Amino acid sequence: MCISKNEIEILRELGKKYMQYASLPIQKKKINLWKALNRSQMQRPMVVIDQLPWNELNTNGELDCVIKDEFWRNIEHGLRKSIYKWENIPVDMVLDPFIVIPKMIHNSGYGIAISEQTLETDHTNSVVSHQFNNQIRTDEDILKIKDMVITYDEEKTLLLYEQAKVIFEGIAPIVLGGGVGFHLGIWDHLSLLMGIENIYFDLIDRPEFVHAVLNRITDSTLAGIRQVNQLNISNNISNTSHCSYIYTDELLPDSGKCLNFTTKGGWAFSMAQLFSSASPQTTAEFEVPYINKLAENFGMMYYGCCERLDDRLDIVKKIANVKKISCSPWSNKANFAENIGNKIILSNKPNPSFLAESSFDENVIRRDLTETYQIAKANGVNLEFILKDISTVKYDAKRLNRWAEIAMSVVEN
Repeated sequence: MCISKNEIEILRELGKKYMQYASLPIQKKKINLWKALNRSQMQRPMVVIDQLPWNELNTNGELDCVIKDEFWRNIEHGLRKSIYKWENIPVDMVLDPFIVIPKMIHNSGYGIAISEQTLETDHTNSVVSHQFNNQIRTDEDILKIKDMVITYDEEKTLLLYEQAKVIFEGIAPIVLGGGVGFHLGIWDHLSLLMGIENIYFDLIDRPEFVHAVLNRITDSTLAGIRQVNQLNISNNISNTSHCSYIYTDELLPDSGKCLNFTTKGGWAFSMAQLFSSASPQTTAEFEVPYINKLAENFGMMYYGCCERLDDRLDIVKKIANVKKISCSPWSNKANFAENIGNKIILSNKPNPSFLAESSFDENVIRRDLTETYQIAKANGVNLEFILKDISTVKYDAKRLNRWAEIAMSVVEN
């Protein structure tokens, strides 16, 4: 075991603190609230905070990792982040009462490495701006997109699993992670391989070329899905999909209690964010036919991220197995709530820029959350708030604490 006694003790102490929180009765209460929302019978709106600017939050060193081995350092990192969130901004997060050891799986991806330039970093040397080079310019370039190849090292996985049981003996149950989770946003991937401006020109000038690219990358993804199902390694014990908690009677009725490890037994998520600057007809032609081929392989789908979708809800609601749709700050909330219906959950994304201003205005935050809640209630809509994509809080972690307090006061009152 490539980990020292001191490092083992660090993991054990983190495991104790994690399990102290994960064993609290409130975890079951939160699971039941999420299940009610996810069956479209909301008891109250649910709240999540995720995708944090971790480089700005480590003011006391509690997020500093000390373990040298990469695998166990990742376990340490995950425990530290979960503990931090629970102690500071828990809102409606759920901690499963076990420690997950991920399966050793390799996904070859699409066979093309990203080519980019870093345009800007901040004072911590974190990258804040990129430019991506176009690597798919010709019909021959399309052939660079290879079928995904999924491999599972079961022997190494079981070795790590046994080591974890020794490390956390008497502290926490150890559970093998489900395995592969699918980000089906093929346009996000293509944006990194082609550059967004180049894609916009091709959509106008060479639509048949774009369809050829989409067919190839969709086939590649389908190859990966088939292999995951053959190996029975879909990541179905994960309790979130795209930051949203996904406990459901049909797929994940309780912590770790998935029904199977095929993709039909779990969730996937997708989006086409660059189409915010394109017409709804572009979404209908260049997104829906391809995402449907992928989405039909999953039990449920979370769709959308930062793009505007209220002007094309009639289109995205037709995506196979869609259960939650993202209402970003660029969507018209009233139009969204009037048209989503009471079966699909409105997954509202409060504007993270409210935490990034030079001054922190609590009234703006409360007004925004209250307005969204009232609009959803007036239309009989099931609602969740997910504050994410938080690039900065101006190195003031208290802003997150206050946002959490305000949000919970809105949904609980």
